[in-house]
Amino acid sequence: MEREMTGAEMVLQAFRDQGVKHVFGYPGGAVLPIYDELIQQDDIEHILVRHEQGAGHAAEGYARSTGKAGVALVTSGPGATNMVTALTDAMLDSIPLVCITGQVPTNLIGTDAFQECDTVGITRPCTKHNWLVKRIEDLPRILHEAFYVATSGRPGPVVVDVPKDVQFATGKYESRKPNPSQHLSYHPPMKGDLNAIRAAVQLLSTARKPVFYTGGGVINSGPAASQLLRELVRMTGVPVTSTLMGLGAYPASGPEWLGMLGMHGTYEANMAMHDCDVMICIGARFDDRITGRLDAFSPDSKKVHIDIDPSSINKVVHVDIPIVGDIGYVLEDMIRVWRSSNMKMRKEVQEWKAQVNQWRARNCLAYKENSSVIMPQFALQRLSEALKGKDYYISTEVGQHQMWAAQFLGFEEPNRFLTSGGFGTMGYGLPAAIGAQVANPDSLCINVAGDASILMNIQEMSTAVQHGLAPKTFILNNSYMGMVRQWQQLLHGNRLSHSYTDSLPDFVKLAEAYGAKGIRVTKPHELDHAIQEMIETPGPVLFDCCVAQLANCFPMIPSGKAHNEMLLPDEATDEAVANAIGKEGKALV
Repeated sequence: MEREMTGAEMVLQAFRDQGVKHVFGYPGGAVLPIYDELIQQDDIEHILVRHEQGAGHAAEGYARSTGKAGVALVTSGPGATNMVTALTDAMLDSIPLVCITGQVPTNLIGTDAFQECDTVGITRPCTKHNWLVKRIEDLPRILHEAFYVATSGRPGPVVVDVPKDVQFATGKYESRKPNPSQHLSYHPPMKGDLNAIRAAVQLLSTARKPVFYTGGGVINSGPAASQLLRELVRMTGVPVTSTLMGLGAYPASGPEWLGMLGMHGTYEANMAMHDCDVMICIGARFDDRITGRLDAFSPDSKKVHIDIDPSSINKVVHVDIPIVGDIGYVLEDMIRVWRSSNMKMRKEVQEWKAQVNQWRARNCLAYKENSSVIMPQFALQRLSEALKGKDYYISTEVGQHQMWAAQFLGFEEPNRFLTSGGFGTMGYGLPAAIGAQVANPDSLCINVAGDASILMNIQEMSTAVQHGLAPKTFILNNSYMGMVRQWQQLLHGNRLSHSYTDSLPDFVKLAEAYGAKGIRVTKPHELDHAIQEMIETPGPVLFDCCVAQLANCFPMIPSGKAHNEMLLPDEATDEAVANAIGKEGKALV
């Protein structure tokens, strides 16, 4: 049914038709018609952020925790350019995000008008697709198409740039959503090639040392894909590891779990990847943080790569069996073929699993405990213990604390770990926790942060307070940009160039200034009580956990090294580090 309405009304009606309940945004001149419509209705809640980047990351957190598209609304010029970091972050991590930007009137485009920029040109490299809407007749179709493109195939961010005169103009709105089969140019594959799937299953059944290498694509495919992965692992008994973005697709308590792999992954995961003879890559993209030295990456393995994005296959690592398709559909077919063919794993796989258990026995996450100083690993272990049995979501900023969170906070379910993987965006965690809290108001949402990264978007504490949200930020405060300092120690002769923050704020007073709760802990024995206080506080909390300043994050694969050349905590002497990184001089470890 067609109805007459303004462009601004169309934006709101398209949101309703797409099931949008929350929008994260910041007003400005070029989007005032849309904001005027927002204030006249109450079925879509607008969350007023303090910076457009915060809107983007909050929408990401909302999307990551729900599997639905997150929505952001910002003005033209600086409003749009402030979104670029969040859009790029969503692009690299395949997060569905729909961003509506205002634009100057169409007759002023190209005249360097006030707050004008080429939004479509600027965001073309960092979005899945974008549109500049110059005619009111095109707006309804484009709005619906934006949600379709953002959420189908490999998810990602899109931008719809709407000039102000188009927002005022009147036209006919049609609520019909685009039929994927009728879309002219975008038809992402869903079902994988059955012959390739049969070949992959046959290869798996002949393996002596198999491993499942899983990624964020499993989670993006939906809850069913994670359940199918668990079923495939149960049927075959094959060890499974994951990228940072895939944590939770297979439970951390599962019997075949190897832990995260890659630069700061576990010893058992990296050794299994290096020594395997058959690798089944499921929804991952062979990122450089995972592969290490490419010519030494799983050198003796046959590789299967399952991904919905054909451009990801053979882009970094050549594979033997490529399968293009949605993870859920492909895993369903793999399980069906395995069962119908009465497949069995080779007996030698038990020897492989015995070897894996030997690697597991090496406590690669060990650290020196201290009764007078809080070790960051210990702090996260106590946080993990306090969260048992609770309904919670964890976001992170970026740095050492992010890796420690991945190592020590076990995730049992998908969509529970919200982190910036591909882009490594400091300032992501707090707004992401806010977005998750908006989507899951009755859940506990905790942002694990560093003292440096939390300051990137600390202003969003005000957003949380205004909207009655209760995200908790657990700051591992070591007064350094921890990961920068670690690399300066290991690679740059311990010359700590501008990685120490000499004038940190008092986080307790800062929390109180925003109207939130501040907690500071300096001793290990204080942790349990303080963490419980943080959890039980009804509003937002800044938890200042003062930790050992020079703790380093291990295990670690030095740059340019293979998986079996990783540094373990008990091996990280000055001499071992110097030899491993191939640099002259010693590192303070």
